[in-house]
Formats: sequence, structure tokens, C-alpha cells
Amino acid sequence: MNCPMCTRWQDEPQLRIAALDHCLVMLNRDQFFPGYTLVFTREHVTELFHLDKSVRQEVMEEVTTVAAALHQVFQPTKMNYELLGNMVPHMHWHLVPRFSSDPLWPRPIWSEPHQDETLSPQAYAERILLIRNAL
Repeated sequence: MNCPMCTRWQDEPQLRIAALDHCLVMLNRDQFFPGYTLVFTREHVTELFHLDKSVRQEVMEEVTTVAAALHQVFQPTKMNYELLGNMVPHMHWHLVPRFSSDPLWPRPIWSEPHQDETLSPQAYAERILLIRNAL
């Protein structure tokens, strides 16, 4: 299987935030939207209904916990939750703190292209630590 989400944890260890019971949490390399985080299931699964009800509920609790931590750290106007899977068929959420001051507000983050904003290794580490401590 050639799934970029299945290998992401190993491929980008410097972006790891936390390993939860059912999900892995990583900072997105592109920080155009400060705090943009990916939460993806440890198990390769494509749909919520593929999970047992109890596991599905626990996964949703983990997603919610990460969103609450991001809200605490970044104090956004709104948290965005994206669960699509059309391009990468592995269940994963894009958790994106949104601010009324961001250039695409209030449109979806995909509404127009933007230049990726990459951080220094130190800045990634600092941002990750803030989120990890809020978890």
C-alpha cells in the first residue's frame, strides 16, 4: 500500500505532536494558518463507519481534545475541521485555527492558493511544545 498518511509519522518525526490511543497528531509543515494540525488514525481506515462504534467515539474524543488544545494555544476566531479523504484515502482531519484577520477569512482554506509558510526548526519545536503542553 502506498499511503502517505501511513508513513507520515516515520517520515517527519520533527513535526510529531502526540501519539494518542487511536490517532497520531502532527503539525502541518505549512503554517500559513498558524497551528494547522493533522490528526490521523493509526489504523489505515477510510471511513468513520468502518470503525466500531466505541472506537469511533474514542477517535472523535481525541480529535475534539486536539481541537480544544489548539484553541487554548492560538485563541482563534473559529476552529475548522476538515475530513475529506478524496486525495489521501486515510481518515485524517485538518484542524485549522482560523482568525478573522487571516487573508482568506471567512472562506475555506482551499479557496485560493497561497505560498507555503515554513518555520525554522526552532519555531516548529516551540509551536509543537505549546500544543503538546495544552494536551
